[in-house]
Amino acid sequence: MAAEVKLMMTWDILPGREEEYFEFHIRKFMPTLERMGLTLHEAWLTQYGDYPRLTVEALIPSLTRAKNILDSDEWDNLGLLLHGMVENFDYKLIPSRTRWQM
Repeated sequence: MAAEVKLMMTWDILPGREEEYFEFHIRKFMPTLERMGLTLHEAWLTQYGDYPRLTVEALIPSLTRAKNILDSDEWDNLGLLLHGMVENFDYKLIPSRTRWQM
């Protein structure tokens, strides 16, 4: 059985784009990720400190499936849409554990 993986994504919302970003996040970003096969697990909004403003964690059933998603045109297109509203976007795949991870 393939091991589940987590996709950890971080970014900062561009100043002045907050309303547009949150509208995009709810109406396009989350539904697209779910349609692609990701299960959104947790999200954190940083209020203080020198850390990314948003951290989002999604579960993917296997490393193979994760790589297919990250190599897809749909992932690239979603990134292009996100790019206009955020900066410092980064992501990584990590083995899924039941406890909090970074």
